[in-house]
Amino acid sequence: MTRSRSAAPLFRLAATAIVAVSVIPLSGCLYAQIPADGDAKPTASASDAPIDEPAGDLPAELTFEAGQDLPATAYIEWGDGFMTADGWETVTPDDGAGGWTYGTTDGTCTAQFWQGLTPDVPVVPGDDSASSDAILGVLLQSTTEEVTPLATTGEFSYQVGGSGGVENRQVTGGDGDRSWIIATRAFTATGVGLYVIVDCTGSDANSILAEVVERNAVVVTP
Repeated sequence: MTRSRSAAPLFRLAATAIVAVSVIPLSGCLYAQIPADGDAKPTASASDAPIDEPAGDLPAELTFEAGQDLPATAYIEWGDGFMTADGWETVTPDDGAGGWTYGTTDGTCTAQFWQGLTPDVPVVPGDDSASSDAILGVLLQSTTEEVTPLATTGEFSYQVGGSGGVENRQVTGGDGDRSWIIATRAFTATGVGLYVIVDCTGSDANSILAEVVERNAVVVTP
């Protein structure tokens, strides 16, 4: 299931991202404090339309390099795989600014999603990897240069859950029994990006991110 285009349009990152994460200065060990979500208004609905396999005019995978082969008109969004998933519930519905949050029913973890435009992010045209780091920099209130050495490359699912195929950049951190991961992807050919922040207390954020990737695909429509 994907989110309605008309009800969940793409919004500018700078207008919404800064409130997502509040951090202490970056260091060799990257730690962050991720506050609870702010107020949100239910504005989006979901579609039950089936998700098709990648069309012939889309790249078979979305590596950072293949992202440049996307048509400029491609629409990129999160597929909503948690809407009816056991073990997950809505924490904040779609806020009308491209973001929403799910949480595990045991209250140990949240997954905060965002999709939108990136004109205020210092992206590098033609370089989706560096531009994904730039989104991390905005979220962490830091510079791309500081973030890049700390980030690693992972994957989101492409078109269908569990498929992999969309390279992302991510940073991890923790403090005591709290752990978190921020995973981002910029698409410089289309001027959009997306991220998910997994924040856990008493659970392993890595295993929860794996479930996020398994259930929630990046859906691209030419």
